[in-house]
Amino acid sequence: MQEDETTHGPLAGYTIGVTAARRAGELGTLLQRRGAQVVQAPALRIVQLADDSELLAATKELIAHAPDVVIATTAIGFRGWVEAADGWGIGEQLLDRLRGVELLARGPKVKGAIRAAGLTESWSAASESMAEVLERLLDEGVEGRRVALQLHGEPLPGFAESLRAAGADVIDLPVYRWMPPQDIAPLDRMLDLTAARGLDAITFTSAPAAASFLDRAQTRGMAPEVLGALHDDLLVACVGPVTALPLQARGIGTVQPERFRLGPLVQLLCAQLPARSRTLPVAGHQVTVRGHAALVDGELRPVPPAGMALLHALTRRPGWVVSRADLLRALPGSGSDEHAVETAMARLRTALGSPRLIQTVVKRGYRLALDPVADSKYGD
Repeated sequence: MQEDETTHGPLAGYTIGVTAARRAGELGTLLQRRGAQVVQAPALRIVQLADDSELLAATKELIAHAPDVVIATTAIGFRGWVEAADGWGIGEQLLDRLRGVELLARGPKVKGAIRAAGLTESWSAASESMAEVLERLLDEGVEGRRVALQLHGEPLPGFAESLRAAGADVIDLPVYRWMPPQDIAPLDRMLDLTAARGLDAITFTSAPAAASFLDRAQTRGMAPEVLGALHDDLLVACVGPVTALPLQARGIGTVQPERFRLGPLVQLLCAQLPARSRTLPVAGHQVTVRGHAALVDGELRPVPPAGMALLHALTRRPGWVVSRADLLRALPGSGSDEHAVETAMARLRTALGSPRLIQTVVKRGYRLALDPVADSKYGD
């Protein structure tokens, strides 16, 4: 029976890690609806605004000494700041102060949050880019001006430094500071899974989460294994270029959608993960190997972990005989018992639904039963 991606989803057979602290459930749901198996482990936690004494002090300072410019960078950050000020009993004072300054919005979503608070932005960046905001400020001239910058956990490389170099007094408003997760166990399990190549892709939606993920790997003494997996095997998907910076600094290649949103991030994974899988003509069937499943003539066939390890080993050398010794080495935790290969191979054939897909080559090992034309291209 033929199936297509409308039946099983473009991400069926893939395991994807989600490191987000905020909107993790939304991202996980979007991925699962497209067939993915999702592993969630927040790489950090957000300090609740009501408990953030640093933001409270900065807000009181801003109310007491008006800045010339306030830059709102994120909608959730701006809303959360206003709500926190309400909780501290200084919400109206903050809004009154913001009505008297030049209020710049990074883009339409932030502009909507500003207007929802009863304020009007002085200007909004059409590109949703902080580079455009910086260009506008530098063109206006900032020497001697006080510029308040609403932060939201994401680093803004060179932004404040450029303003200060041009003579501005920059005030940081640290909305939503990041801390390590209170329960570190899920993150440790995800690191173990990453090192063991148990993920096909991993997603990052903030630079602090990426940095925290790498820092935890370093703390546990497993940085070489984790970095090796991220560099060689996993598709590392970031919501935008700023999020990717800590990873790229370690030489890890990343992909980002053109629009820095969760929906386009999921669409990118739907396009790129299947494109990384090779489809082979085997024994009259079309076989595509994914992370923890195979597509046989479009039908999704889940495969046990040991069987997937063998199948990946066979498809890395399509048409070639792979020895039992090599297959044994591919099996995780199998020791020296070659009988483990025979057991896993039997289960693999059952899972694939056609024993003829994999040939036994007496006294040598196993090979994929490539069709004759393909065999001339791949075989030995």
